[in-house]
Amino acid sequence: MSYFDSIPAPVFRYYRPDEVILGKPMKEHLPFAMAWWHNLGAAGTDMFGTATADKSFGAKPGTMEHARAKVDAGFEFMQKLGIRYFCFHDLDLVPEAEDLAVTNARLDEISEYILAKEKETGIRCLWGTANLFNNPRYMCGAGSSNSPEVFCFAAAQVKKALDLTVKFGGRGYVFWGGREGYETLLNTKMGLEQENIAKLMHLAVDYGRSIGFTGDFYIEPKPKEPMKHQYDFDAATAIGFLRQYGLDKDFKLNIEANHATLAGHTFQHELRVCRVNGMLGSIDANQGDLLLGWDTDEFPFDIYETTFAMYEVLKAGGLTGGFNFDAKNRRPSNTMADMVNAYALGMDSFALGLKKAATLIEDGRLDRFLEERYAGWTSGLGADIRSGKYSLSELAALAEKQGKPSSLPSGGQEELQRIVNEILFG
Repeated sequence: MSYFDSIPAPVFRYYRPDEVILGKPMKEHLPFAMAWWHNLGAAGTDMFGTATADKSFGAKPGTMEHARAKVDAGFEFMQKLGIRYFCFHDLDLVPEAEDLAVTNARLDEISEYILAKEKETGIRCLWGTANLFNNPRYMCGAGSSNSPEVFCFAAAQVKKALDLTVKFGGRGYVFWGGREGYETLLNTKMGLEQENIAKLMHLAVDYGRSIGFTGDFYIEPKPKEPMKHQYDFDAATAIGFLRQYGLDKDFKLNIEANHATLAGHTFQHELRVCRVNGMLGSIDANQGDLLLGWDTDEFPFDIYETTFAMYEVLKAGGLTGGFNFDAKNRRPSNTMADMVNAYALGMDSFALGLKKAATLIEDGRLDRFLEERYAGWTSGLGADIRSGKYSLSELAALAEKQGKPSSLPSGGQEELQRIVNEILFG
């Protein structure tokens, strides 16, 4: 059965997979992935309304027939758009049963069906993860739960999700701490909860390596929603956590644009923090609405955002992961054609951002400005300070001798913004 055959193939304005940018084909710079949960599952339900889109794909939801129909629809969709990867939660793939063994048997069954589709199409898994947030058992977290029994169940789901990720040839595995946080400190042992989250991650690393998983593990920072405060608040917090608990050799970060703005940062800021710490792994490619205080998961269309994002990715030398469209259509955009158009929008937006970021780098003015602004640190006093030549007392004496600093290099913000506009709009 075809689900998208009657829908015209998207006409990309900027995404040309074989076009070479800075010595590498665009498709290698931009390994796009389909989000199984939003694209094949999100039907427009929100806190104030029921579904507006039909994601049954001709089968009864909650059945294995529906699970197989989603596989068929998903692979057809990816082929239509030229998308080479997908991402999944364990419970995106099958309906959860009351018995864990039954759920795992369902996952075994559907994984064989997906594996056959992978072999047929060449499409692969970008990363997998476990849904440790939907079920009521996770109302107080998974790794951070006050219940050892819940922790044990979470470990079982992580094990199975890792098995599937390896089976599908996944490049990474994500910990999305959907409820790893708190509503009030009055009932929270913060130190114990963070230690237990780290314990679950160590167990996952040990198991993953034992079954041949060679990719990166990822943390996906998010500051709030659904919890008032989540432990993976932002990139800097997540990196500090990984280093504190000795996880930084196996983990990098999966940065989501919408989570960055919820934390009070720009998307570029979070990517820059990862880049300068050598921790940039993968990207959830969406954007949020700055007038709304929750995770709206919109398809990206802001070219400033995608340009600055790709600037960081290029400066980092690329990603170990890819670009997963953790985005969903707006509730009134409820047709199969809207699904195709949304992905085309996102792919074109990042392709244009890539081209403009490459031009910014080739133009060279931003790099030259930075070198000139910080030139004082490459020789003379600055170089001596950085090399450890002076003690604090010696610097204090030197400051008294030389007096007030004579000049301060300009920040030049407006000129740099003018250059960006010139590159973007000619």
